[in-house]
Amino acid sequence: MYSNGDIVVGEVIGTAILILFGAGVCAAVTLHHSKAKNAGWVVIAFGWGMAVLAGAYTAAPLSGGHLNPAVTLGSAVAGGTEWSKVPLYVLAQMVGAVIGAVLAWALYYAQFAANAEQSKAQPTLGIFSTAPEIRKPAANLVTEIIATIGLVLPLLFFGQNKGIGIGQVPGEQAGIYGSGINVLLVALLVVGIGLSLGGPTGYAINPARDLGPRLVHALLPIPNKASSDWSYSWIPVAGPLIGAVLSGLVFNAAF
Repeated sequence: MYSNGDIVVGEVIGTAILILFGAGVCAAVTLHHSKAKNAGWVVIAFGWGMAVLAGAYTAAPLSGGHLNPAVTLGSAVAGGTEWSKVPLYVLAQMVGAVIGAVLAWALYYAQFAANAEQSKAQPTLGIFSTAPEIRKPAANLVTEIIATIGLVLPLLFFGQNKGIGIGQVPGEQAGIYGSGINVLLVALLVVGIGLSLGGPTGYAINPARDLGPRLVHALLPIPNKASSDWSYSWIPVAGPLIGAVLSGLVFNAAF
């Protein structure tokens, strides 16, 4: 059983690391005067996978390393997380996501300023949040639902694999992952989701990952930042939550 204090500390720190690395790789590929500019989608997918690896391994001993309201909700539906703890997890994840986004902005502050000075300044919202390639709300919602099932359902099943010796975390400290090695497997799963399922919408698959940084984009003094696209913002929240519930129900049916 994780204490309330450990949940807050673990999820804030872990989610902040997740977003720092994730928004960081998007900034690296997007902004002018970055050594990784135009490195492409494969780099972004691997960057987000490593973001999950760093954040989850950091948070796992304290909170189980959810880092994602969809993961928390799916785990609660499947009976792995107490419902009374869900709001605490989600609040901590949102705070961590905001902190991570601010840190990514601070790290690339000079590049954000230089970007605004270019004759063809790059849009900055995509560094913080997702957007669809084709704006069809129903299709975008379905994409996020399916992609989140692709994350949460395997993760729930990974949690049953408690006998894998490599990287084993003693007792319940392995949390939803079952064993330490499964954190690595989930990170690689996120890479796979990015490469295979991320094309249509940018694969939010995490309400905090999208909503927290979108709020930061709206509030920070980023030059020429344009709209934060709040009309789309409900899809990266609703889609992952629906996908999480469906994943938990499928897991319950299987066990």
